[in-house]
Amino acid sequence: MKKGLILCEGQTEETFVKHIIAPHLLHNGIVAIPTLIVTRQLRSGMASRGGITRYPQVRRDILNLLRDKSAAMVTTLIDYYGLPDDFPGVATLPEGSPYQKVAHLEQAFAQDIGNARFFPYFMLHEFEAFLFVQPEVMTQTLDQRGSLGPLFSNPSSVASPEEINDGPHTHPAARIQRRFRQYRKALHGPLIIEKIGLSAIREKCPHFDAWLRRLEGLAGE
Repeated sequence: MKKGLILCEGQTEETFVKHIIAPHLLHNGIVAIPTLIVTRQLRSGMASRGGITRYPQVRRDILNLLRDKSAAMVTTLIDYYGLPDDFPGVATLPEGSPYQKVAHLEQAFAQDIGNARFFPYFMLHEFEAFLFVQPEVMTQTLDQRGSLGPLFSNPSSVASPEEINDGPHTHPAARIQRRFRQYRKALHGPLIIEKIGLSAIREKCPHFDAWLRRLEGLAGE
């Protein structure tokens, strides 16, 4: 068995790893362990976890995880959307497709950490993009009737839900919340993902699939 540590942006991503990613990887001989980003230390000594406001907090947590020499890999599950300006590569983000931009950011991130066991991953553009793989599942889950509406339907101009843009009113979560006001990420997100299934998400989301294949490959290293 190989061990992979996954630094998660929030509780929804942590649940995604625990209930969907980890069981899948276990069949491949990989033990995936999620951990939440520590946003700040409270006076009580307890840690406040989840969310990202600046890069140093993420860097600190990654370096702490890398101290575990038994881990074959340390990786991340962080949204591309809303990434703080002080992240490596943000100031030099090139023009091009979302895939070119996220590759640039991940490369800069890896270079800043400077450890061969670190393999960064940003979700394009955020966790909610996975829900657009089968938007009808969301409609069924949230017990809605009628058409999905233009802000909810997967834009025909993109080939993958990962390419849905990161505009303030048109990023995946904004589209969902406008159509389904009762949507709660931590409550509904993992439930809908479980119904859609990992195979369907991998088929429609190549950047995610490449990350998961890299994790699966740990077994042969």
